[in-house]
Amino acid sequence: MSQLEKILAHNQEFVESRKYEPFVANKYPDRKLAIVSCMDTRMTTLLPAALGLQNGDAKMVKCAGALITHPFGAVMRSLLVSVFDLQVEEIIVVGHYDCGMRGFDADSFLQKAHAAGIPQERIDMLTSAGINLREWLKGFDDVEDSIRHTVKSIRQHPLMPAHIPVHGLVIEPKTGKLTLIEQDGKK
Repeated sequence: MSQLEKILAHNQEFVESRKYEPFVANKYPDRKLAIVSCMDTRMTTLLPAALGLQNGDAKMVKCAGALITHPFGAVMRSLLVSVFDLQVEEIIVVGHYDCGMRGFDADSFLQKAHAAGIPQERIDMLTSAGINLREWLKGFDDVEDSIRHTVKSIRQHPLMPAHIPVHGLVIEPKTGKLTLIEQDGKK
């Protein structure tokens, strides 16, 4: 049985037995909060628990390394929609120690893409179209510096209202301990 088949079988039982009822919430976050975090599997349950969040409390935007790689990409779009249409009044960026994006190497990634059958011509076409794959795929050397950079990118975005506080934290993936990196004093 594939993972998809297992998921669909579980879902059928989940819905039929009404196990969804404790999770019912509306689209507006109760705590008027958006969280940008890494997609790391260790953060799935640990991060909301460490932040004291329940279903419906916050908008969660997950991406590799909690990085904003483009000012007009999906992460910024999600944050702006959250602020303008979904009543978010505060943003927290949460990275984590032992992140897979620390030291992430674009050249190694591209070698893996080649090994998986992606032809060089396709990569050359992207480069010719003006896409800097090495910049888009780059990771970071220090998670705290990366969080500072992401917080700054959000604060300085031309469409982000100046009154929205943006903070930065790093979480220890074993214990859930939070370290404050950036606190925005705007209220």
